[in-house]
Amino acid sequence: MDDGLELNPNSVTELSESSAPSDDDEPVLSSHTLAALKEFLAEQQRESDVVDSEVSLVSEDWRLSQFWYSAETAKTVAEEVLTLCSGVHARVACIACPTLYAYLKKMDPNVSAQLLEYDKRFEQYGDEFTFYDYNHPEDIPPELKHSCKVVVADPPYLSKECLEKVAETIQLLIQPGESFLLLLTGEVQKETAAEILGLYPCRFRPQHSSKLGNEFRLFSNYDPGTRLGGWEK
Repeated sequence: MDDGLELNPNSVTELSESSAPSDDDEPVLSSHTLAALKEFLAEQQRESDVVDSEVSLVSEDWRLSQFWYSAETAKTVAEEVLTLCSGVHARVACIACPTLYAYLKKMDPNVSAQLLEYDKRFEQYGDEFTFYDYNHPEDIPPELKHSCKVVVADPPYLSKECLEKVAETIQLLIQPGESFLLLLTGEVQKETAAEILGLYPCRFRPQHSSKLGNEFRLFSNYDPGTRLGGWEK
């Protein structure tokens, strides 16, 4: 199941000075303090805009089981991926999660990320797009095999068969040695995720921009500690 949405930057409330406060007025900030506050808010907005400026994705296509992540979910997972890549050159594979890919590139344009996706509208991402059909799990470019330190997957359907096939692709993508897996899928896949990939649920609960009836979870093959709420025990 796919994952983002278009984001609109938050607006900053305009602050103005009162030229002649009366006895009934609330306490008024000095011009110096007001200027400092306005600069602080402006800086906060600039930092927010780095992430929250519009991340444009094509519209969801329900026929492809596409449901974009909420802004909070996309940013939280992207931050985790970038933390896992910190200090090393690492390739990231995003299987059927274009929202995550878009946020990763927005937050760190230099991150080496590859989007594996069935929807060819995402060919706009150029050579970082790979057409992917989970029905053919081994059909990936040779240069991607065993080259990824981090793999994030969001299988399009909540079936054991779909997860098993995506798991085959994951095993082809991960590099030898230390690697990190993140899976976003329904609560119903909890036992299957543990059985075939050794993944366990984190306390952080993914959300989508469209309300879904199924309870979604984020699973990992490593204990994130204090991040993502840690593993649920």
